[in-house]
Order: sequence, then structure tokens, then C-alpha cells
Amino acid sequence: MSENLPSWHGTTILSVRKNGRVVIAGDGQVSLGQTVIKANARKVRRIGANNDILVGFAGATADAFTLLERLEGKLEKHPGQLTRACVELAKDWRTDRYLRRLEAMMAVADKEVSLVLTGQGDVLEPSDGIIGIGSGGNYALAAARALIDMEVDAEQIVRKSMAVAAEICVYTNSNVIIESL
Repeated sequence: MSENLPSWHGTTILSVRKNGRVVIAGDGQVSLGQTVIKANARKVRRIGANNDILVGFAGATADAFTLLERLEGKLEKHPGQLTRACVELAKDWRTDRYLRRLEAMMAVADKEVSLVLTGQGDVLEPSDGIIGIGSGGNYALAAARALIDMEVDAEQIVRKSMAVAAEICVYTNSNVIIESL
């Protein structure tokens, strides 16, 4: 029965780490089937005691917010230890009967590390410091990898890569929110 319902699509999240700076961007589009429901959703946030952690999320909105709240709780228990907090969240996400049904992914970064969290219990640190998630994530990721060696900063790479994704992916728009550390 639910197989016939249109699915929610949308979100391109890109994180680029270059020259001591990390930038995360997210587009604003949320689609239901072939219809744009919202064009200015905010999918990138600052969290942590000093707003020193950036989070971008893709997937079901309520699920993403639930995971965001859980991550904040883990950070309170493990202040200054982003990787440990993410591993603890991933353990819960993988093993808890309620949490394991949540459909979302997260890109998380602080001054030291960039991580991808998935519902399969993955906490992955990309070797090149570039993360792309969501429906247009692979397009933005490919563009960022092509630009990373150019003489431009992380924010310029993110802006251009998100523009490329918006031109290719019908579930991505050019209404981009950017946060950086």
C-alpha cells in the first residue's frame, strides 16, 4: 500500500575541508513526488556548546531532527569529542528498535574532523575531506573533487559545486545555506 505513495526527495549536502577551513552547504528544496513542497528548507545547522560543530542532514525531516537532538545529547556527554559522540549515536541508531527505522544521513564536522553518519551504523571519515550526501550529493561531490586542487578556497568550491548539482539534479535547487568554521 505505501509502495504507491510518492516518496519525499530532496537535499544536497556538501562539506569541503581545505586549508584549515571546513564549509558545509545544503540546498533548500524538499520534493514530494514530482512536486516541490518547499524551496527554502534549512538543512544545515550549528550545534555544540559553542556552536563549533556543523551538521548537514539528508532524508526524512523528522528523522533527521530526531538524530540531530540525539547527537546533541551525545555531545553533552562527551564534550569536545565529536568522533566519540558520533560513534555512540551510530551504535544507538543501529541497535535501537525505534532509531533503526529512521531514514536519514548526516554530515558532521568540527575544526578537526569531517564525518558521515548512516543508519547502518557507519561513521566514515573521507580521506579527502569532502562529503556529499542526499539526492544531489554525488553530483556536488564530483564537482568538489574536480575543484579541490584549484586556487580557490573551500567556500568557493562549495558554492560552485552546489550550483553544478542544482543544474543536474531535479531534487536540488540553488537556494543554498552555507556554514563554515
